[in-house]
Amino acid sequence: MASVTTPIAPSSAESALDRRAYRRVTLRLIPFLFLCYVVAYLDRVNVGFAKLQMLADLGMSDTAYGTGAGIFFIGYFLFEVPSNLILHRVGARVWIARIMVTWGVISILMMFVTGPLSFYLLRFLLGIAEAGFFPGIILYLTRWYPASRRAQIISLFLTGVAISGVIGGPLSGWILGSMSGVGGWAGWKWLFLLEGIPSVVMGIATYLYLPDSIDAATWIPQDERQRLLQSLKHEAGGVEHASVFVTLRDPRVMLYAAISFSFVMGLYGISFWLPQLIRTMGVQDATRIGLLSGIPSAVAAIVMVVLGWSSDRFQERRWHLVGGALLGATGLLIAGLFGTQLVIGLAAMSAAMAGALSNIALFWTLPTAALRGTSAAAGIAAINSIGNLAGFLSPYMIGVVKDATGEATVGLYVIAAFMLIGAGLVLMATRAKAGTRVVY
Repeated sequence: MASVTTPIAPSSAESALDRRAYRRVTLRLIPFLFLCYVVAYLDRVNVGFAKLQMLADLGMSDTAYGTGAGIFFIGYFLFEVPSNLILHRVGARVWIARIMVTWGVISILMMFVTGPLSFYLLRFLLGIAEAGFFPGIILYLTRWYPASRRAQIISLFLTGVAISGVIGGPLSGWILGSMSGVGGWAGWKWLFLLEGIPSVVMGIATYLYLPDSIDAATWIPQDERQRLLQSLKHEAGGVEHASVFVTLRDPRVMLYAAISFSFVMGLYGISFWLPQLIRTMGVQDATRIGLLSGIPSAVAAIVMVVLGWSSDRFQERRWHLVGGALLGATGLLIAGLFGTQLVIGLAAMSAAMAGALSNIALFWTLPTAALRGTSAAAGIAAINSIGNLAGFLSPYMIGVVKDATGEATVGLYVIAAFMLIGAGLVLMATRAKAGTRVVY
């Protein structure tokens, strides 16, 4: 794997200019992108809360739920690379706005599910609609931040996943408990309606607010703009293949995809089944389940930002990733062994969520440093789409296991094993280089 050495230290004047420029960009972009990802992730996983009522209302099995929850990622997989290539061509502002509006509309339509087939269809269409959002944002950030700054920035962006759990858990629980029967609609129907509307609103806001590039950002003073462009040029590197097909055949792209798959197995296994796992701990009230489900997400938000800062501070990726994988796997194992005990179970799931989510953020520093240009657009999308196939396998597997055994414990052990496999693949994908401080 390619390694990236620490850039030569700039002068004090340049350092002050750097700090001012990146502070301006971060304050302008990251809170907005963070909010976009909060509503995106909420639409993706609120089905886990809808499950608490929807399955009984529609007479669906846990296997049917796991299939529908996961089939989202089949549509996502098929359209991820084309979507990112379109974004590369037309710009982030137009394409991300399109993505958000269409997935918001389809998420709202989930309220009209009547059985397994309509559930599968709308989840599949939701995956198509959202394809390209996450890798598009990752690609977008590479056009603003050099590789040496990306761990913390991507971690800040991905706290949207954690915060969507902190906000979305209690909110979803409240909607299920308080809106049930209002207007003759079940609580889960209100859930899809009320949590789909913000995506449409944010999509419109994206078109009006988001600049496509540094050159298009008129709010950046000229000296800061030049410094930002110089920083990207200074760290320009990696591979740009002649065609998309060559990129997709690059062994490194496939290795990165395997790492992503391993870590995504952990993230979505936790996300889609956390409400149900809390129920097995003896909590039955939907509102209380929502409140408790916010705890692992809050812990994960703190841990991932700290690890992202540490990784950039020490310019080290390899052992931060391995440590995150070990933390996630340990949490899953403890949750499987003591999952019926509320305090231990929540602590274990908090550790699992922290490890899995931190590693998703840290992982993306690797391929974004190794690819550039069209190769970055295609490679990042391919890595993300293949990795997110785990989003199908993970909830489906746990659903089958739960239907067969009455509990999800074995599924948690399998997910823990994937986290450990991911750690091993990271060691294969990275290497040390004597005499230099190495980023990867």
